[in-house]
Amino acid sequence: MTTLPTKQLHERQRGTLPDLLGFDIVSASTQEIKAGFDIKPHHLAPNGYLHAASIIMLADTSCGYGCMITLPEGANSFTTIELKSNFLGTAREGKVDCIATPVHLGRTTQVWDATVSAAGKTIALFRCTQMVLWPKA
Repeated sequence: MTTLPTKQLHERQRGTLPDLLGFDIVSASTQEIKAGFDIKPHHLAPNGYLHAASIIMLADTSCGYGCMITLPEGANSFTTIELKSNFLGTAREGKVDCIATPVHLGRTTQVWDATVSAAGKTIALFRCTQMVLWPKA
């Protein structure tokens, strides 16, 4: 398992949605991305519970960073073409953690799974498919 410096990923996200929402990369390798955020009022829905979009941001960004660092040689980038999330619980305070792992690392697509947890309990299961983007001929 190759471990990568997270400083470059933090710098890359400066000024973007993950940065604004406090996305923090804990560790990054070609086999696993660990990330999270501390729950703040802007992560909550009007009902006082964690907003689903906050969870999606965490899971999708974690999987996206995984895709970014495992792109096939010569590929330009990627884009999410499908995502699904099952919400199993919620939180109001504390930290939300995510572990993303690759399921399929192909030449044209990648599939990533993520498990999101809070206070040691799984609160969401997430899967996304990324389309690998290549230079135009």
